[in-house]
Amino acid sequence: MHVNKVSHVKTISHIARELGENEDWLFDVAAEMEPEDGLIWVYGIGDDGVMAFTDFGIETLVELIKLYKDDPTLLKR
Repeated sequence: MHVNKVSHVKTISHIARELGENEDWLFDVAAEMEPEDGLIWVYGIGDDGVMAFTDFGIETLVELIKLYKDDPTLLKR
């Protein structure tokens, strides 16, 4: 039986503030991530959904940030 061991997540706006990055840019970077990468969507009443990350997702996002900063052409807008 699978047991989910995620006890908390952080929203993309929280991560953007912590990392000193633009939230819209981070959204574009994280768009390629999947739940297996630590990305989840959080929904509330009346919300469209908020991108959020597990601890593993934050690590994955930081690696993607490095990749895209090393080669900005990878991120097509």
